[in-house]
Amino acid sequence: MSNTPSFAELGLRPELLRAVDEAGYTTPTPIQVQAIPPILEGRDVMGGAQTGTGKTAGFALPILQKLLPNANTSPSPARHPVRALILTPTRELAIQVEESMRTYGKYTGLRSTVVFGGVDIKQQLPIVRGGVEILVATPGRLLDHIEQKSVYLGQVEIFVLDEADRMLDMGFIPDIKRIMALLPLAAKRQNLLFSATFSNEIKKLADQLLNAPQLIEVARRNTAAETVSQCVYKVQADQKRALLKHIVTSRNLWQVLCFVRTKHGASRLARQLEKEGLKTTAIHGDKSQAARLEALDAFKAASVQIMVATDVAARGLDIDDLPLVVNYEMPYVPEDYIHRIGRTGRAGQEGEAISLCAPDEEKLLAEIEGLLKRSLRVATPETLAPAPAPRSSRDAHSARSPRRDARRDTGAGRPREDRHAEIDRNPDQPRVVRTDAPHSSRKAQPVAALLMKRSAREPAKV
Repeated sequence: MSNTPSFAELGLRPELLRAVDEAGYTTPTPIQVQAIPPILEGRDVMGGAQTGTGKTAGFALPILQKLLPNANTSPSPARHPVRALILTPTRELAIQVEESMRTYGKYTGLRSTVVFGGVDIKQQLPIVRGGVEILVATPGRLLDHIEQKSVYLGQVEIFVLDEADRMLDMGFIPDIKRIMALLPLAAKRQNLLFSATFSNEIKKLADQLLNAPQLIEVARRNTAAETVSQCVYKVQADQKRALLKHIVTSRNLWQVLCFVRTKHGASRLARQLEKEGLKTTAIHGDKSQAARLEALDAFKAASVQIMVATDVAARGLDIDDLPLVVNYEMPYVPEDYIHRIGRTGRAGQEGEAISLCAPDEEKLLAEIEGLLKRSLRVATPETLAPAPAPRSSRDAHSARSPRRDARRDTGAGRPREDRHAEIDRNPDQPRVVRTDAPHSSRKAQPVAALLMKRSAREPAKV
């Protein structure tokens, strides 16, 4: 018999239990078991978990419960101030988080909405000015609303910073600090920070944001779901496309998520696969929001076989029953490998991840295996089409240095993008809460010390 407590035993109210049951969830995940109680108690939380662990519900449910006592049906905007603010790095993640809030909060009477760049701000003004208790936003667009005086943050009780590591990577930390300066004092609000990794910069930000936080950590980033079968094909760069086509067609696969390193590479590969008769779409930072959502909808509906994506564009994608992830190009950052294959094998279901590694990517493969602390199984393709005719300089992308590719995709040497384009970058899920317990009564402890204590108590899983 399982020792995992039920959602009811975690102290959730009937309104939330009903919504959770209707959503089809019966047993809390480990991070939900760890996160829900301290958030309900009013504690600040610093959480680390890989995607697909149920993190969003882990903070969304207790936030809804904390806001529930003051829910009302008044039409007056003044009766619906922003009480919970959730920041995410990308529009896709923001949309998913707000959808979760709406799903779990449908019997609470609480209002929520999401704001992000890439669309006319005028479309968002009526809803925001009409009053919402829960606001999910990307940093740049939230600052736009603040400049328009359509959002007031002086009554925020719960502040959630989701995917803090991606916020840092994408240069949003200055924007976040501007937003934090407009919130009530840290001691008067509850703060929740979630990050897949905890670099020194993230620890420094956490020290500024959190007050005596509860540290929760599940499925560290050097682990992959046990339900995901992993292997690698070692092939020449100019054989990759033929091998990918063989894998897809010989197994009659639909819904294959294929990762590349750059936006240009994603578009080029999608065009080439389309010419070869495979229904293919691509998502990356240069696509408009409408085009990205259209591509995602087509992929989820199995109208296309293959979706080619960059790491940034695919972060936070939630696709049910995805059978296969293909690393067409090995990621420059080893931890991105964990993010990539985390798209499959979710919720205990079986999944498969195949990597195509060219000779000049062997070092990247070695770094990934070092992170995993094991070697990936090397597979031998039964059938490999002959290498295609010599490529034009335009198609010589695969032969470029992986590190050069990484610099191109991160925009090194280019001026920072307009913040309305922030949605090109990434996604995940959060929620908000009132602070009933006084934070000042607990002695603050540096985040670095907390992490050191946790490391001493719990050796990293292999």
